[in-house]
Amino acid sequence: MSETPAPAAARNLVVGAALDLFARHGFEATSVEQIAQAAGMSRSTFFRQFGGKEDVVFADHDVLLADLRQWLDRGHDNPWVAVCDASQRAYRHFARDPQLARRRYQIVREVPALRDREIVTVFQYERLFDEYLRRSLPGVDPLDTVGFAALVTALHNHVLRRLLRGTSRVPVSVLRTALDGALRRYGVHPEGGVHPDGDRAADDDVVVAVFPRRMPVAEMARRVRDELDA
Repeated sequence: MSETPAPAAARNLVVGAALDLFARHGFEATSVEQIAQAAGMSRSTFFRQFGGKEDVVFADHDVLLADLRQWLDRGHDNPWVAVCDASQRAYRHFARDPQLARRRYQIVREVPALRDREIVTVFQYERLFDEYLRRSLPGVDPLDTVGFAALVTALHNHVLRRLLRGTSRVPVSVLRTALDGALRRYGVHPEGGVHPDGDRAADDDVVVAVFPRRMPVAEMARRVRDELDA
């Protein structure tokens, strides 16, 4: 990707032209020259703004990751909630034009190299969330930050795939409900946690546990979790 990516409207025009060519001729058989010609730009301009054929397929992701990084860096009262909000921002981006997102998804499914690139891209979102939580919550156990980042990313991808594999819109409220569950499961929801039966915990629910000072924090957490799940 170029350091100065094309504006959204121009970028979508090029992406749409590329996806049309990939669908008609196949990803390998389509040249950069064909994409540039279909999009009404020179070959050098295409390379300057997108890089290559794989890059044009994932152009939105590169721009979106940069946007989310800047948004998270603004600072938020509840970092856990901020990660969930960032996930919803990403979902709204793709849900805004579901037809384009579905066409891209179909091409990615058919090309092994693009599927591999997608795996790397998904990990970039997860790493972004994990690193943000570690910076914002310096005393938190890294296992909690990476686990929460992975859970949020997995929920986001699950709901997004419902949108991509279907023919109707899947509102962001579906993802929001799932993310609320993740916040409660980790006990970091602004309104409280969850009971084992799935109901929201009352504000006066308290757990008291006593452990030797030398016991690792992770082991304390494991024992408490085992007792609560029993």
